[in-house]
Amino acid sequence: MVPGLKVLLFLSLHLLQEVKSTIVHLNNNGYEGVVIAINPSVPEDERLIQSIKEMITQASTYLFEATKRRFYFRNESILVPMTWKSKSEYLTPKRESYDQADVIVADPNLKYGDDPYTLQYGQCGDRGQYIHFTPNFQLTENLPMYGPRGRVFVHEWAHLRWGVFDEYNRDRPFYMSEKNTIEATRCSTHISGRIMVKECQGGICISRQCHRDSKTGLYEPKCTFIPNKAQAARDSIMFMQSLDSKNTHNREAPNLQNKMCNGRSTWNIIKKSADFQNSSPMIGKVALPRPAFSLLKSKQRVVCLVLDKSGNPITHLTRMNQAAELFLIQIIEKGSLVGLVTFDSTATIRNLLARMTSENSYLEISANLPRQVGNGTSICNGLRSGFQAITSSDQRTSGSEIILLTDGEDGQISSCFEEVKSSGAVIHTIALGPSAARELETLSDMTGGLRFYANHDVNGLMDAFSGISSRSGSISEQALQSKALNIKGKELINGTVLVDSTIGNDTFFVITWTIQKPEIILQDPKGKKYTTSDFRGDDKLNIFSVRLRIPGIAETGTWTYSLFNKAGKSQSLTVTVTTRARSPTTPPVIVTAHVSQNTAWYTSPMIVYARVSQGCLPVLGASVTATIEAEDGHQVTLELWDNGAGADTLKNDGVYSRYFAEYHGNGRYSLKVRVTARKTITKVNLKQPNKALYVPGYVENDTVMVNTEIPRGSFTVSGTSFTVSGAPHGGGHTPVFPPSKVTDLETQFKGDNLHLMLVLPILNSVIFRSWHIEDFNKATIVNTHFVTPKEAGSKEKFKFKPENIENAILRSEVSNIAEAVKFIPGLGTKMPAPSLTIFLFVATLFIF
Repeated sequence: MVPGLKVLLFLSLHLLQEVKSTIVHLNNNGYEGVVIAINPSVPEDERLIQSIKEMITQASTYLFEATKRRFYFRNESILVPMTWKSKSEYLTPKRESYDQADVIVADPNLKYGDDPYTLQYGQCGDRGQYIHFTPNFQLTENLPMYGPRGRVFVHEWAHLRWGVFDEYNRDRPFYMSEKNTIEATRCSTHISGRIMVKECQGGICISRQCHRDSKTGLYEPKCTFIPNKAQAARDSIMFMQSLDSKNTHNREAPNLQNKMCNGRSTWNIIKKSADFQNSSPMIGKVALPRPAFSLLKSKQRVVCLVLDKSGNPITHLTRMNQAAELFLIQIIEKGSLVGLVTFDSTATIRNLLARMTSENSYLEISANLPRQVGNGTSICNGLRSGFQAITSSDQRTSGSEIILLTDGEDGQISSCFEEVKSSGAVIHTIALGPSAARELETLSDMTGGLRFYANHDVNGLMDAFSGISSRSGSISEQALQSKALNIKGKELINGTVLVDSTIGNDTFFVITWTIQKPEIILQDPKGKKYTTSDFRGDDKLNIFSVRLRIPGIAETGTWTYSLFNKAGKSQSLTVTVTTRARSPTTPPVIVTAHVSQNTAWYTSPMIVYARVSQGCLPVLGASVTATIEAEDGHQVTLELWDNGAGADTLKNDGVYSRYFAEYHGNGRYSLKVRVTARKTITKVNLKQPNKALYVPGYVENDTVMVNTEIPRGSFTVSGTSFTVSGAPHGGGHTPVFPPSKVTDLETQFKGDNLHLMLVLPILNSVIFRSWHIEDFNKATIVNTHFVTPKEAGSKEKFKFKPENIENAILRSEVSNIAEAVKFIPGLGTKMPAPSLTIFLFVATLFIF
């Protein structure tokens, strides 16, 4: 079991939002605004900056050639961490930050290699999250293993920007073609090389021919394809970036590009991108401009809270203050500059920026949280006062953050959009309740800020404030949160919180109530008890919360708590635990979640993503559920899957996904994620998909040059809000969406019967199959009515006899292509084995 996962039992962090906000844009064929950020844990080394510049410069030329004179890199920013020394050439960042960077340079958290990779888990054509390089990759001569760094960058850029996938397959390096010949999985099939087994023992290596496997008809597992270094054929950048060539697509190859993009080539996907559609090739013989670089240095956080106190019932004001106090005392990082503004129809600066250096600093601002409600709502007045609080404290608004919370309607927000844009500030918005101004989220979208929706409960507000944590990439600065459920009734409630060996620094236990303070007993793993009198709070503020800060490092193990509701009637009690990483070098297990789009139409399903990771390593086998709540309080709970079926792109990558289409009216929806460890199978995965191909070697001058194998590295996903339009009130039950396509189809002959293995995306489905790529319109039905259906998303296995095709109302996209080989022993390895290529779609009358 992964230590620390259980502490996230009631987790609803908000570390990432929607598709990652990016400031990259295309200007006259040149990409501008690319941000390459160096992690704070990376020691200062000027060679890194020079290496990055050389890599981008080389990549620009190759990208220009590979895209037929259409794209190159024009302006890029390199963001160095605060831990590096200041220099005159370092500028102050605006919207650039580590957590929003397009490329990060960071050490692998465990020493499993330096393979570059792109964090990518969307559908075909969807942009990725970021590219990850390590300092070793940048500073070590690794040309034989990966090829030139510039080409590696273009390979990863294609993942990130255009949503294409790899055209090699480590798990299936060979396949049987329609011509009954064994081919290496590559693009194109004209890439030449040798197929061999290389065995080493005692420092002596020998090569031999590959043998056929009698069960699969393919080559034995140890067999490897070694490409020739000089190639006359044209290959794809998504196959082997180290070779000199470009694209002739191999639609048969069992690779991820064909699987995710229905056999379309990477160039086909790129041509359909917005970048391609909005540009034309450069003409003439004008020299390609060299990329220009800006050097930026991260700064201390500057944050101003801008809180709406208008028209709130006093209970809502209390909950807002409870959540804001949590942020001030437990979430915001030490050393940050924080100010406070409250507003109704007018705005008041409660606190200019103050540096958070001690508990007194936090309490000084908490004491000025609003206690009385006001009238009217002017969001623009609140923002202007927030900007003034920043500039009056000798700070720039550019790069500063505003946390804007409101529950009121305001039809005048657009009047200050230009002021907001010109300020350079990042606006995080929290919409409290269904009446909050509809244009509120536009402020987040235009500035690269986070967006949240919370109903009128303190849990939702605490979730939102907790999600606005450090953007610097420093593990030790990020607060982790574990929260128990609300408690109602006059009774004694017991609960536990697990603190593992990776966390425990700066740990707080916070209790909130709505009527009367409960009796509290807290016990650490060694038996030490804390009671109500140990918890501190300021009764004058009337916030209805108390907290206990654990001195030093919290004890590792299970903490138990008991709450007794002394009130004469039911009330809501909450337990919130926040803590930070014990060491800056040992990451805890965290979860982040987001949705595929900020705005959904009723005719388009949403994809919910939750990524569970420890540093850069994906955590497998967890139980992950998402709770989606509409404005009217209607909730839907989804189990998210990491099985490679339906919305889930890759199996066992630590990203748990599911389609959501059960809309319940228009308006805002909030997303929360709950993660629990399964007792026996939760583990960390050390394999990394979506990365540049580690080249096993080359054939050069008739000599096989083999690269030394190195251990593989791995990589590091929380809650948000979104809006829905066009949905019928009360939820729609009409099946407007077809089933998602099958992406894990496997086939195998057993005797004369063909066995299919796949994950069916829905129940009550029928399957249509086709034997060849060209004759799909002549597909026949596969009768699955005899199969006792498992829960949707479960693995199904069955054999069939074809029947006549029938009409279906809703049908999925075509599945991945699978093949079955009937190997007949005794024919010899040079004789073709009878093979069958099959693909299918799923049709149904029902969808969920």
